[in-house]
Amino acid sequence: MIHADLSDRQDGWREQLWTRQLTEDTFEVACLPFFTYGICYRDVVTIDSDHLVTRVVRKSGHRTLRVALVVEHADRDQVHELLHGKAVDAGLPHEWLQGTYLSVDLPPGSDEAPFVQVLEPLAQASALHWEIDS
Repeated sequence: MIHADLSDRQDGWREQLWTRQLTEDTFEVACLPFFTYGICYRDVVTIDSDHLVTRVVRKSGHRTLRVALVVEHADRDQVHELLHGKAVDAGLPHEWLQGTYLSVDLPPGSDEAPFVQVLEPLAQASALHWEIDS
């Protein structure tokens, strides 16, 4: 396990990333980052002596679809179920954090359009925020 430094957003904040070690200081990301920009599933990164990511050595071509549900929204539970079902039906690897944050792996060549069609109206209804990172 390594960490990505997110202190530019909040002092001392880090995201832990599950990885597969390739060399002494080179790792392949084996999880779906929730908050770390510019790092996706299967990207290869290097670390420093504090186990913090220093740079991306090789991009995998995967992208990450991130969704943050609005906790106060009246339909949050229904939106959660809808998005979970969409990820399962699409056969895309995904992870939830605290039932509010969703991270979906978009492998090379995958089409995000079915998700975007569902996300756009929900974002306009202030039920969630979403983005795609590569």
